[in-house]
Amino acid sequence: QVQLVESGGGSVQAGGSLRLSCVVSRYYYSNYYLAWFRQAPGKEREGVASIDSAGNIRYADSVKGRFTISRDNAKNTLYLQMNSLKPEDSRMYYCAAAVGVIQYWHLLLPSVYNYWGQGTQVTVSS
Repeated sequence: QVQLVESGGGSVQAGGSLRLSCVVSRYYYSNYYLAWFRQAPGKEREGVASIDSAGNIRYADSVKGRFTISRDNAKNTLYLQMNSLKPEDSRMYYCAAAVGVIQYWHLLLPSVYNYWGQGTQVTVSS
């Protein structure tokens, strides 16, 4: 069983930055994908960024150039550096993990991820 624990959320003014972290247990899968998703109340969960075991990355268009996903294998940790934050980035953010093979165009679909963290809230004020 893979466990994921997010941290780093909080409140920030527009234009500010936050870095989210997600500690991943059982980090030794040979083929895995890690990703960040976000969700507003009453809205569908949307993909933000994904990274695979080879370091290939995909971003949602809405965050390109502002957010950076990375991972530290030695620390079993996934990161999301969020810069130039906007009020519309205010969401609950979740990290997720998937094993197996995922087609590129599916990397930001919640349905392909097997394991989820509990979420961390990000609030951006104008």
